Amino acid sequence: MITRARMLEILNRGRQGDRVSRNVDFFLATLIFTNVIAICLESVDSIGTPYATQFLVFEWFSVSIFSVEYIARLWASAERTDSKRDTAFGRRMEYVFSFSGLIDLIAILPSFISLLVGSPDLRWIRVVRMVRLLKLSNYNTALEDLGSAIYQERRSFLASLYLFTIALFAASAMMYIAENAAQPEEFASIPETMWWALITLTTVGYGDVSPVTALGKMIGAVTALMGVCTVALLTGIIANAFAGQMAQRKKIFENEIHIAMEDGVITDDEHVHIEHLQRRFNLSDEYARAIMTAIYEQEKEKNHPKG
Repeated sequence: MITRARMLEILNRGRQGDRVSRNVDFFLATLIFTNVIAICLESVDSIGTPYATQFLVFEWFSVSIFSVEYIARLWASAERTDSKRDTAFGRRMEYVFSFSGLIDLIAILPSFISLLVGSPDLRWIRVVRMVRLLKLSNYNTALEDLGSAIYQERRSFLASLYLFTIALFAASAMMYIAENAAQPEEFASIPETMWWALITLTTVGYGDVSPVTALGKMIGAVTALMGVCTVALLTGIIANAFAGQMAQRKKIFENEIHIAMEDGVITDDEHVHIEHLQRRFNLSDEYARAIMTAIYEQEKEKNHPKG
């Protein structure tokens, strides 16, 4: 019989050498991707209508698998060692209200709602099912890394966002003054002009609304230049935060290996801790092996110097 601890290992991102966990990860990831593809194809009338039965069968097959996964994660989460809760119930509730727990629940709710409502073709239900793509967060920390990077650089990020907001309101107000008389329908008010300002500042430039007066064109040019500066600032802050966060994680990982190798032996508990950090920091097996080998050689050289 599978224990809760083993079930948690299987459902979490698989460790190197754990074939069962790796196979489960691959199966669930493949099922998630095929679900997203099926939801997209289902929205095409020429495909969704003639194959409605097949799509429905695949949907309920997927919901059954995801439901079993959710129940298994809820049951096994009582063994989470990284939880702040002391009781099994507290750890389960922590999973239920966590980001991944809410995504796992939302991934199956729409289908049960459609069954109760009796309208499986409701568009909003079909769209909400696309949230299943976020279930890949169980195996990849990209969204968590993004949130953490922005939080660490929140002051710089908010300052840049403040500058972008000033540029948005200033450009909208000036363009409204310059173009309202010439194009009253497109630039009817400052709030409606914000659409043009937002598209111009972000350098998207749909071209659906554009200035026709000389003053409006000058304001448009200045707005475009401000957009390049502000958007580049926001992008640079996030990119630097990502790079800094990864460098910090690698430093922490290396320090933990150094500490574990101080006595020349890595115990089972230390090995488990290092593997947990590797999965948590989303470091590749190749990088982990290279770091461990390099540190081992350093410790060996320090304890047994040549000559």
